[in-house]
Amino acid sequence: MPPMRQTSEVPSLPDFQQLPEPVYRRMFAIPAGHRVQMHSHPWVQFTYASVGIMEVLTEQHSYLLPPQCALWIPAGVEHTAYSDQTIEFRGLYLDESLLNGYQRPCGVLQVTPLVRELIDKASRFAPNYPAQGAQARLLQVLVDELRELPEAPFGLPLPSDPRLRRITEALQANPGDNRSIEDWAQQVGASRRTLVRLFQAQTQLSFREWRQRLRLLAALPLLAQGMSVTALANELGYDSVSAFIALFQRHYGVTPGLYGTRFCARTPGDNQPSRTIAVTSSRVL
Repeated sequence: MPPMRQTSEVPSLPDFQQLPEPVYRRMFAIPAGHRVQMHSHPWVQFTYASVGIMEVLTEQHSYLLPPQCALWIPAGVEHTAYSDQTIEFRGLYLDESLLNGYQRPCGVLQVTPLVRELIDKASRFAPNYPAQGAQARLLQVLVDELRELPEAPFGLPLPSDPRLRRITEALQANPGDNRSIEDWAQQVGASRRTLVRLFQAQTQLSFREWRQRLRLLAALPLLAQGMSVTALANELGYDSVSAFIALFQRHYGVTPGLYGTRFCARTPGDNQPSRTIAVTSSRVL
């Protein structure tokens, strides 16, 4: 996961007191290598990239979104987005009236073919559609489908302890770093026992499990860029290519070799690219 660089100018979300429509849609392209500033919304946001792989960060998690996955962001959760490749951004903002009290935590969801088609159809609706018309009924079906989407394994919990943050940020910058937890304990001035306890308490993962999940996430954009499986295993610090392949398949259900062809192509229903937005200053998604 590369470090974030400059912020990007994308079409500003208007300063609404309330959404102009129960489902407000935003769709545009963002060029590679840019991010948006940390921000939040007073509404639920459902966001994904129909083309490209997008990373979204909150205070507590790092999420990687391949084209077949989306992120459910509850109202009030601060987040920032980044990609090292051009992405086709898709965002839905949902009024509480549609959700009937439904709540779920921030997390990555598997986008079904039906949801992709509904979003694609909704993207062609004119603004200010009739509240009781066919378009409104279709959008209610879309919201109902969003509520039923299964979770996907593309999230990484982030610790709050400053010593653990030093470790996790260093590993995010270099996932192939093979230093042991004993080495890190000496580096950050804490005992091994303290780091073991804090990792488990703050991420619900051991240090080894956390680093393994980080590497599996870091593999996705590299595969999308065409890196070979052997080079990727070496880049991520694995001594054995076969061990990397086995871990990848166990976690994602496919081998690394199949991943790129199956999941990195343009998403069905998004055959027309959006215009690319010029990049000069901070905006929010």
